[in-house]
Amino acid sequence: MADQGRDLSAEELLDLHRRMLEIRDFEDEVMRLFARNLVRGSTHLCQGQEAVAVGACSALADGDTMTCTYRGHGAVIAMGAPLDRAMAEILGKADGLCLGKGGSMHLTDVGVGALGSFAVVGAHLPFACGTALTAQTLGTGSVSLCFFGDGSTNIGAFHEAMNLASVWKLGVVFVCENNLYGEYSPLASTTPVGRLADRAAAYAMEGVQVDGNDVLAMRAAVTGACGRARAGEGPTFIEALTYRHMGHSRTDPGAYRPPGELDRWKERDPITLFEARLEAEGIATRDRLDAARAAAREAVEAATARALEWPEPEPDARFRDVWAAPP
Repeated sequence: MADQGRDLSAEELLDLHRRMLEIRDFEDEVMRLFARNLVRGSTHLCQGQEAVAVGACSALADGDTMTCTYRGHGAVIAMGAPLDRAMAEILGKADGLCLGKGGSMHLTDVGVGALGSFAVVGAHLPFACGTALTAQTLGTGSVSLCFFGDGSTNIGAFHEAMNLASVWKLGVVFVCENNLYGEYSPLASTTPVGRLADRAAAYAMEGVQVDGNDVLAMRAAVTGACGRARAGEGPTFIEALTYRHMGHSRTDPGAYRPPGELDRWKERDPITLFEARLEAEGIATRDRLDAARAAAREAVEAATARALEWPEPEPDARFRDVWAAPP
């Protein structure tokens, strides 16, 4: 498939498609559950940004780790977390990924290397440096992938983490999901730098800007960054240009967006763009792609049905996992 994706088989390309579909349907289902008052707290959804998470996470190897923001459902699923246990966590169920204690904004599955969604803007960037330092110290060669939004690039922790990662040549792949808005503020109103990837130069770091709605471009960029990290060449900063279809959170109608902007970005929906490429390259017919859409919906519906049936946590469970067990 052109230059990007030549290392992937047809089935692997279709698996990228499946992952994006499942994330889209998962987020749509979370919206419906929230409207039914079944989701505690708020939710921050990633419809429109699926290619960033799926492309980036598909470039990782066993043992690599990932941290992300509160808009992290897609990233955790892209790492391989099961749909039913992820949904159960968002619903606060005892069989959720974090036993119902983390919820939407703290989705975590250590078993697949998803080390946490962080509710505080920018808080996880130093954490990503810590996981990379662990890998460097132990000589495992593991890479630390870190997703964050464009608003995080104005947070002190961002600059401290970028500086530290560069000084110590840590294997961090910093991926900025630039969806043009920091909560409700357009990027240009808060940031004097138009091309965020240019900020990497201040830390003698490789800076790359990529089409975040192109899953194969994302995979290629992160593959290159992982190669540099494993070779001891230090971190990379990737700016992924993308757009969230929904408001900042479920209480945000997105009225601050200029007329027509959302429609223009929906014309570049990452899923439909990838489907067009799969058809053009003869990887899949329209019938097969439609069947994949139906299968993804069925998988999410089945996972949601299981999650809804699972029990609520026992009241005493709130006291567990609070303190470390004595030796």
